[in-house]
Amino acid sequence: MAESDSVSMGEKRGYPEDEGKDAPSKKAKVEEEPKNDTSVDEPEDNDPEEEEAGRNEEDGESFADMMKHGLTEQDVGILKYVSDHQGFSGILKERYSDFVVHEINNQGKVVHLDDLSIPVEAQAAVEAEEVPTECEALTDEQKKQLSELQLFKNKEDNVSIEVVDDTKENRTLLHKAIKTQFPGLETKTEEIDGKKFIVAYHTAGKKALAAPRKHFWPKGRGSYCHFVLYKENKDTMDAINVLSKFLRLRPNMFSYMGTKDKRAVTVQEIAVLKITAERLSHLNKCLMNLKLGNFSYKNYPLKLGGLQGNHFTVILRNISGTDEQVNHAMKSLKETGFVNYYGMQRFGTTAVPTQHVGRAILKNDWSQVVDLILKPRPGAEKEFLVRCREEWSKSQDPEAALKKLPNKRCVEGQLLRGLSMYGKKDIVTAFGLIPRNNRLMYIHSYQSVVWNVMVSRRIEAFGLKPVEGDLVLKGTTAHVLTEEEAKSYSIHDVVMPLPGFDVIYPSHHIGEGYRELLSADGLDIDNMRHKVKDYSLSGAYRRILVRPSDVSWKVVQYDDPSVSLVHTDFEKLENKPAPVFNKEGKYNALLMEFSLPPSTYATMAIREVLKLDTSIKKQTQLNTTWFN
Repeated sequence: MAESDSVSMGEKRGYPEDEGKDAPSKKAKVEEEPKNDTSVDEPEDNDPEEEEAGRNEEDGESFADMMKHGLTEQDVGILKYVSDHQGFSGILKERYSDFVVHEINNQGKVVHLDDLSIPVEAQAAVEAEEVPTECEALTDEQKKQLSELQLFKNKEDNVSIEVVDDTKENRTLLHKAIKTQFPGLETKTEEIDGKKFIVAYHTAGKKALAAPRKHFWPKGRGSYCHFVLYKENKDTMDAINVLSKFLRLRPNMFSYMGTKDKRAVTVQEIAVLKITAERLSHLNKCLMNLKLGNFSYKNYPLKLGGLQGNHFTVILRNISGTDEQVNHAMKSLKETGFVNYYGMQRFGTTAVPTQHVGRAILKNDWSQVVDLILKPRPGAEKEFLVRCREEWSKSQDPEAALKKLPNKRCVEGQLLRGLSMYGKKDIVTAFGLIPRNNRLMYIHSYQSVVWNVMVSRRIEAFGLKPVEGDLVLKGTTAHVLTEEEAKSYSIHDVVMPLPGFDVIYPSHHIGEGYRELLSADGLDIDNMRHKVKDYSLSGAYRRILVRPSDVSWKVVQYDDPSVSLVHTDFEKLENKPAPVFNKEGKYNALLMEFSLPPSTYATMAIREVLKLDTSIKKQTQLNTTWFN
């Protein structure tokens, strides 16, 4: 996953490392983006009313209550800072629009949504069809009914429109008008009491996903429609599931270079196989918090890991620092950087951290894996999950527990479905029903916490200069520094390994610390291969420090905490005015911009500036304190 790094409130998907080679060596990959894994995208036919019930129930929860049992940075080894400046307080993500992420594509261009038009080639094809009366074929009342059907707002599961003048041309016109103006609906002709009707129905269910409609595709046109997806407060997979539903496609028809988390405004490139820009453009009429644009046709999909990085625009609200403190902190960030820790979103948001599940998988303790995922826990995020876990604890009946979930696609639902199919005697196969990326998330979370802990120990022991025994990369090969060599390297060159069977460790005592830490967890550092190939860890190397590029900042004043302080791409397209900052506002905010390479965490850069715990638990307490 291209870690766009918002402190997202939802379930996190991890990204797999390379499966490695047959024998350990000094060569191992530098940490990189994952291969595209379509198994995470398999849709399940959900009842829209059940999904809505789940959303409503979630909205009623108190997030502050949910996070009482969450993790803090200290829990996952995030302990050290680079600079010596005095920290100050500030609120991260008080609004989701305080965190804006733009992809930097493989050409080094920052991706923006700035054009909603259909490409000239596609527009010409539309005009060539010459159906000028298409929009006039439907009455206003029919359009209203169809619109409600499209958005699952009416009680009936179809809309019937009588063909008054029954000719083939008129029927064709109605079919085309409905499909063009209401993406996500399909039509058929039925005869009732001697009269012809065009029946429109929603195709996001079982039948449509099994056999999507085929459309004519010109030979000279690229097979993939690339577009820019702008989204607000929705993670990438949720957004793709919505697009899939309206377009009657399986989600794995879409490709992308990195996933973006929920609690943010994000802009990224997406590609989809043989769907026209016209059909995609029509979705802008009916989607909430999503906009599609900058359409083009190309002969290739997108691949995870194709990014050069992400550009961040971050608002830290109600800061307490003086101008001098802010400037000192930001100059240090620009010149020295920050400790390249894995951020808090890597480790989940509940009282059962993802790394504990990962450790159980690596130990081959499958009953504990099930227990950790399904057992009741304090501060559970959603009431229906509480009921599900209580049922499992009481009855150990996967089908009974599954019935408590309105949305079966969550990890708990997928595991329970596996247990109901394969039983508790074959947990490995049952666990395999969880999409691969989600399963690998757990073990990579364990790797990440080990890396964080050992890097903190390395900085504590040797500070911010290379020493004998440290590792640097020569190409993709790790090299152990001699005392003399250490003098010619910078701390920015030093890497530390994620544990695995294809990495080497520092030759000073921190290297031995890896062995001790894994041994305390019941794992053998010399045997990181697993009976299930997917869970064998080859390891990787990660730089200790990262320096952001394109760093800029300014302090602004504002009075109303509910007003957005960022001018988003969509607001610019709508010609909405940019935020106006008061010269003598009630509150100060730090507006900062910077770019980061893939797989680094913007929240860790922000942590370095504030010298403040960025965990959702601590930030929620700050928000609650401010508003109370």
